[in-house]
Amino acid sequence: MSIDPIASKLASEGVAYAPQIAGAARRHGLDPGLLAAVAAQETGGPDTNAGHNEVGDGGHGRGLFQIDDRWHAFASTPAAMDPGANADYAAGMISGLLKRYGGNVRSALSAYNAGSPTATGTRTRWSDGSDLSYADSVLRHYQRLTGGPAQSSESTQSTAIAESGSEIASTGVLRARAQRLPFVAPIAASAHQTRPNSANYSRAATDYVALFNDDTDENNS
Repeated sequence: MSIDPIASKLASEGVAYAPQIAGAARRHGLDPGLLAAVAAQETGGPDTNAGHNEVGDGGHGRGLFQIDDRWHAFASTPAAMDPGANADYAAGMISGLLKRYGGNVRSALSAYNAGSPTATGTRTRWSDGSDLSYADSVLRHYQRLTGGPAQSSESTQSTAIAESGSEIASTGVLRARAQRLPFVAPIAASAHQTRPNSANYSRAATDYVALFNDDTDENNS
């Protein structure tokens, strides 16, 4: 039996349902680390990479990626509580949003959470006191999972990298591959409505600015 190295790497970082996440990312041309980071944000927490299959947001956020049943009929079906099906649905949404916003990772993440590419969305307080927007918090999870910019090793895998502490843009690789993805109909709503995050966590401080210092992206959108 062959072992998926991407799923194994995610699992070694504590990602729950790593095979389902890696498979969904591959099918939709996404960086598996980015998809795993969204799961960590949605059903993990600031100091954990593990997403879990659960219900949140007052009972409306369903499954691993907290698909909101007020906006998505899928979330009201039994499949929504299946990690693989939930990951596949979320990956399709994020893929479509990346295409809509020209491969801009920050815009796609903001729209996934709050329906707008410029929205701050759900705020998350990390253990070092950083109070981050939804997109920034996901990208911090991404850095924790990958240790740096992701490198494509699969023909269906795109790359998302942090350009600086204040601006996130896609690489030329992500843009080119997003353009080759099957057309995804425009998404009328976010995965879920913005919801507060008032939980406090404690862990060793992380230098957030240093994590996002990277000037290798020469193909900004």
